Amino acid sequence: MTSPFAVRRDEEHFVDAAQDLAPQFAAKADEHDHEATLPVANLQALHAAGLDMAAMPRDKGGSGLSYQALGEIFRIVGKACPATACVWMMHLGAAQALVSYGPSFYADELQAGKRFANALSEPTGGNLFLMPLQRAEPVADGYELDGAKRFVSGCEIADHYLVNALVDDIPAFFGVRRDDSVEMVPIWDSMGLRGTRSQLLNFRKTVLRSENRCLITDPLAPNIIALGLPWLSIGIAEAALDALTDHARKRVVPTTGAPVSDMQWVQFDAADAHVKLLAARTLAERAMWLADRAEPSALTAAVEAKLYANQVAKEIAEFGVRVGGGSGYLRSSPIQRHFRDAQAGALMAFSVEVCRDMLGKHVLG
Repeated sequence: MTSPFAVRRDEEHFVDAAQDLAPQFAAKADEHDHEATLPVANLQALHAAGLDMAAMPRDKGGSGLSYQALGEIFRIVGKACPATACVWMMHLGAAQALVSYGPSFYADELQAGKRFANALSEPTGGNLFLMPLQRAEPVADGYELDGAKRFVSGCEIADHYLVNALVDDIPAFFGVRRDDSVEMVPIWDSMGLRGTRSQLLNFRKTVLRSENRCLITDPLAPNIIALGLPWLSIGIAEAALDALTDHARKRVVPTTGAPVSDMQWVQFDAADAHVKLLAARTLAERAMWLADRAEPSALTAAVEAKLYANQVAKEIAEFGVRVGGGSGYLRSSPIQRHFRDAQAGALMAFSVEVCRDMLGKHVLG
């Protein structure tokens, strides 16, 4: 019986394109992590495969790719190279807003291979990335912003930024072309997802032009980033489970001569990890299914999926460290990278704590 969450047949070729690219992404993942370099070639390959425009609306020149298919693609790319998946997701999220709600030239820019980045999170704003505290003051061509945005993944190669600020005490969103008024502060030396290079940006009297304003009717509506973040953690969790399984099969216990995989506690924890990963994926698939049908509950479902996927990724990655033992700490082992990468999802907005707060209030009325 076909799963109700299965990718439509007419979209399978997009998923196949990501699957074809995954081995080359995986081959460079450790290098990008170790050197903290942006996976530019991977991002270019995704664009060349037509996956940038595939995610855009049909009436804007895209393919109107379903969220269901996009989630599967994020999982595949995230498992191969989570830094690539994260930067690409933020690129698509910014592009989705600018192409859908901004002037028409943004679709042409995306089609031409230009890069987009989200510049929404403020140093003092925490998870309130959609509710800015910084004010933009009126000037001749629009509004002037003097402030900073942090965790801007892929900012060093971005041509356009999605930026928000308070205009007349109301959150407003603008497309900003990179220019000399945008200063990058190289603060990125993270524990995980080092290949995202999510730097701090200073906007020094940057003009937010009125003609580039995005008329977003509902900033809290389901979008590529909110729906995609669970899949980033799921991809990391799958990679972590594969790595610990490979280690457990090959590593021999000196006292018994049997592989680590024969140990009962490893088998028990592997069973738990397998079932939790299936549950996390089902929650994420359900959120995509609801979003594709424009159901109002899609955002709540995305928060549920993110909360659980973040927790499962951390648990499975920690299981990998226990199975790997001392050798799992070595740079040559992928186990240590998966453990570090797994921490990031729980910190991304909405963080695990904020998700718990939102869902707890929802449950308790």
